[in-house]
Amino acid sequence: MNRSAKGFSLIELLIVVAIILIIAAIAIPNFLRSRVAANQASAVASLRTLNTAEVSYSLTFNTGFSADLLSLAPPVPADANPTTTAAGLIDSILAAGIKSGYTFTYSPGPSDAIGTILTYSLTAGPFSSSTGSNYYYSDQSGVIRQNSTTTATASDSPLAG
Repeated sequence: MNRSAKGFSLIELLIVVAIILIIAAIAIPNFLRSRVAANQASAVASLRTLNTAEVSYSLTFNTGFSADLLSLAPPVPADANPTTTAAGLIDSILAAGIKSGYTFTYSPGPSDAIGTILTYSLTAGPFSSSTGSNYYYSDQSGVIRQNSTTTATASDSPLAG
């Protein structure tokens, strides 16, 4: 009886599986690091968006800065005219204060005698170390500051570039 063997032996299959596992062991940590870097870049971009939205809000409505992030959100229904409580300057996801593994906190400053808010501050912090490792801060100056260990404040170093 003459049989010709077709297919792969068990040893050959085990070698292929081992090679795949080695490649995965190299690739997965790099993927996780790039995801953290992407979340951090998104947080900085979101702070820039929020700073721009605050300036637009102040110039459009001539009432100072907004009272909260929801005031910058789109009006409901979508075809309604923007108002001081729904300005339509940012999307509803960012207005909720959560985006790309970061939590955004908006703090309006005190208002003057006629109710105009003249200052504000924004902080962005990661949900966990798997979503980001840096904390960010910004205010009406538009400068974004970073801290790698705890919640960023106005005294932290500004981002380069």
